[in-house]
Amino acid sequence: MSKHPKDFAYALSTYLSVYLPGTKGVSENTVLSYRDTFSLLLIYCRDYLGIAPEKLSFHQVDRTLIEGFLTWLETSRNCSISTRNQRLAAIRSFFRYLQVHYPEHLLLCREIINIPSKVAKERAMSYLGLDGLKALLSMPNPSTRQGRRDMVLLSLLYDSGARVQEIVDLRRADVRTAFPATVRLSGKGGKVRIVPLSTDMAQLLQSYLEELAQTGGNKDTDSLFRSRSGQKMTRAGVAYILAKYVDMVRQQAPGSVPDSFSPHCLRHSKAMHLLQAGVNIVYIRDLLGHTDLRTTEIYARAETDAKRKALEAVSPIKSDGKYPSWTADDQLLTWLQSFGRADV
Repeated sequence: MSKHPKDFAYALSTYLSVYLPGTKGVSENTVLSYRDTFSLLLIYCRDYLGIAPEKLSFHQVDRTLIEGFLTWLETSRNCSISTRNQRLAAIRSFFRYLQVHYPEHLLLCREIINIPSKVAKERAMSYLGLDGLKALLSMPNPSTRQGRRDMVLLSLLYDSGARVQEIVDLRRADVRTAFPATVRLSGKGGKVRIVPLSTDMAQLLQSYLEELAQTGGNKDTDSLFRSRSGQKMTRAGVAYILAKYVDMVRQQAPGSVPDSFSPHCLRHSKAMHLLQAGVNIVYIRDLLGHTDLRTTEIYARAETDAKRKALEAVSPIKSDGKYPSWTADDQLLTWLQSFGRADV
């Protein structure tokens, strides 16, 4: 790779390896996400434009190229609009960095920064009812070590309302099972929050920790959840575990789990159950680690929609969409047109 300070490859590598982690202080996961975006961009340039990554230059990366890349994501890779917008956000961030450190490319940067995001259709929020949640948590086999781990993992995902990455990053030292039981979660941007746990969850965790100690996981810095090989659990691993038990629930109780269900849906489920129980939305915001209350309000809107649909299902008021034709009532039209005149 060329090390010339005006080289595009040099600027990109400096941005990813120095600026983001060092100057901006973003998390490793964010850096990896941005890296993946530019890896895809280089693949697009190589395979569809015939530009080798090491040959890519500033004058080649224009608005037309970026818009073509975004279209390729949607059409060739079947990415959702949400994913497309996330990739665009990473590219914009890079070009905001460039306009400061490479001001000679200011016009190019502004053109790319101004590429608009696409408006995605708002999808219905997927979450489990209490019966569906109970069914899911009953699926792991408590007679096996793996089943006990999975039961604690899924239970903690729900009880804490944590993001998947927050769960896989947990260490033994982050959990307190003595009263009052809590878990220490490291969220987006390195923000830390302490989340209270239920008594039952604390008891499950205590038993799990005792078993973990027997297998050599007694250090405070050890990962709380580990794979069969003893390595730290990954987000993909959690998704695989959940999908396995969701399939089992669907076979035993069809219709109890939404068609689209991911680990994040357990977080949605916790928030919705708290809201339905009358918990103040500000408390829900703090538990979920949202910085803006407006983010948490999506649960209130989802709950309102659910209530509206339930009411409509039992409403005696029915309509075929036809209304009386007021324009056919000549007398009414005459009265309306003359309304307010002095001679009426």
